[in-house]
Amino acid sequence: MTEGAPEAAGIVGVILAGGLARRMGGGDKALRTLSGRPVLDWVVERARPQVSALALNANGDPGRFAPWGLPVLADPVEGFVGPLAGVLAGLDWAAELGADWLATFPCDAPFLPADLVARLCQVRLAAGVPLACARSDGRDHPVVGLWPTSLRGDLRTALVDEGLRKVDLWTARHGLAVAEFAATPHDPFFNANRPEDFQVAEGLASCDADDLNLKLV
Repeated sequence: MTEGAPEAAGIVGVILAGGLARRMGGGDKALRTLSGRPVLDWVVERARPQVSALALNANGDPGRFAPWGLPVLADPVEGFVGPLAGVLAGLDWAAELGADWLATFPCDAPFLPADLVARLCQVRLAAGVPLACARSDGRDHPVVGLWPTSLRGDLRTALVDEGLRKVDLWTARHGLAVAEFAATPHDPFFNANRPEDFQVAEGLASCDADDLNLKLV
């Protein structure tokens, strides 16, 4: 399947924060503090300029995210079945807005590239496939991706009827392009999954933005 080139106005974004954060000991990773600000601040700062509208996928009381003024989308599949449920929530929301494309951002990656969505669009179009994700340091980042709303019915079937949970198994069915990002001097997809990761993140946050290539365009 090959889709046409997405226009900027046709791409909306969702920050995925619907997990249980087991490695963090529970709670909301997005609300943990990095250099005096919630991690969600960092992610929103980098994601918002790259999409025409932005939402947050999270379960439970949406009021805890009220300060950000984002639509809060609960998983449409019960039982905390993984990030594909958050992607589906985003695709349903995107379709309601009339958008053709959804970009997804993890809630625990505070140093995302400013050209992330543009690069995902470029590699997807060049490869002639419907899906794209990011890669750095030899590792794919399946939830840092670009998804067409036209596949939301297929994804719902995979989740509900087939019990599929692994992102890469579903994307492999349809065709996936990969955008390679440099991991030097630091990986822009560094994610704070564990309490000790925040010590590393504090060091990265204090580095010069030019050296880390983290400045917004």
